[in-house]
Amino acid sequence: MSAGVVCHVGLGGNVGDAAAVLRHALVALDGLPQTRLLRASRLYATPAWGVRDQPDFINAVAAIETSLPPHGLLQALLALERQSGRQRAADGSDRWGPRTLDLDILLYGDSRIDTPDLRVPHPHLHERAFALVPLTELDPDIVIPGVGLASTALAALTASASGDGRHDDIKPLD
Repeated sequence: MSAGVVCHVGLGGNVGDAAAVLRHALVALDGLPQTRLLRASRLYATPAWGVRDQPDFINAVAAIETSLPPHGLLQALLALERQSGRQRAADGSDRWGPRTLDLDILLYGDSRIDTPDLRVPHPHLHERAFALVPLTELDPDIVIPGVGLASTALAALTASASGDGRHDDIKPLD
């Protein structure tokens, strides 16, 4: 594979054996065309976000290198979700509900993308400790384009210590 773009993908799930699903998804990411897995964070148990009346999530972040264009990567990730049994409601009504696997492009290099079906950096990345904790585990100095250091965003959430941004409830599984 020729040199590609380093991307960060958020992984999450809370249906069935979510840890096994995420581990399988990491292998599948490494198997995508023109893509290789560089490294992955630990798995974290995370309280449900959005709709709280559901099982806790397992979350992680993977750093990949890919030559796929952003929308091509998105389509590949959606296909992996479907292969894991994820079914999305056409109207988006299940957006915050339980899922077998959720894969989100958090960062695509230092690109900023704003299209109807893809926004990068992920628009709420800087507000979500369940993504920032594993992201900063992989790279404490990573920058979120248009926001700044991910570690600074995480520290701001810690300082506010309220709402869905709290990270004191995020526990590594291993």
